[in-house]
Amino acid sequence: MMTTDYVEGSPRWIELGSDTPGSSADFYKRVFRWETDYAGSRLGDYLLIRSEGADVGGIGPRIVDDEPPSWTMYFHVEDIEESSRRVQGLGGTLQVEPTELFELGTLAHATDPQGGWFGLWQPGTYGSMEATDRPDTLCGAELWTSSASGAKDFYRGLFGWQCDDIALPGGEGTYTTLRPAGMGEDRYFGGLMEMTPQWLPQTEGTAQWRPVFQVADCDATAAAVRDAGGRVYMGPEDAPGVGRLAVCSDQSTAGFVVLELPKGRA
Repeated sequence: MMTTDYVEGSPRWIELGSDTPGSSADFYKRVFRWETDYAGSRLGDYLLIRSEGADVGGIGPRIVDDEPPSWTMYFHVEDIEESSRRVQGLGGTLQVEPTELFELGTLAHATDPQGGWFGLWQPGTYGSMEATDRPDTLCGAELWTSSASGAKDFYRGLFGWQCDDIALPGGEGTYTTLRPAGMGEDRYFGGLMEMTPQWLPQTEGTAQWRPVFQVADCDATAAAVRDAGGRVYMGPEDAPGVGRLAVCSDQSTAGFVVLELPKGRA
């Protein structure tokens, strides 16, 4: 499960890189009822996302031109300089060098060997996500990649993640669950799945991290996505043992998944 008890390699923050942050904020307000506030003059046009008063993510301009309009998953690290060196030693690419955000913390952006974009966050005074695993907040993270074995080797080397393979029903492939090093099965935070490049058209075949947002009603949320100008690519449909889900994107093609948990697990 997702928690706000962060350890090395835990998802710690989510951030939407958008060419039109205000328009994106309006979209997600209609879908998840999120409120947004400016983070302060020091951070320019950056918007903090709040759900029932708790900080759950951010929206800001894209950091570099090559960054796709997408959600960036940030993972907790204790030593961002060492983690950045490890990214490169494992065959990844450091897209943004470690950068201090005043006293708040230090960030870096990187891509894995298959092109999956992600962030590193070494916290300072800012504590990051204040709520997870409840409706309209982050409940997981998924990596869609052209090489599951390559991705597992990279992220195990970088974060020490524990990876467990599960055969999908009907022989439809393998899903790999992910959890931080040394944590029990109650700390699974998501997974990765190998896909052929044609199933990754938004990124022209490169890997992509997608946030998974818990919702109270998957069908109603999918309808809200369409009404707000986004797209629903798959679902809503039931995934045995997981819940009811839909694969969506916002009006600028930033992808995400919405998940309604089975009754009794919410």
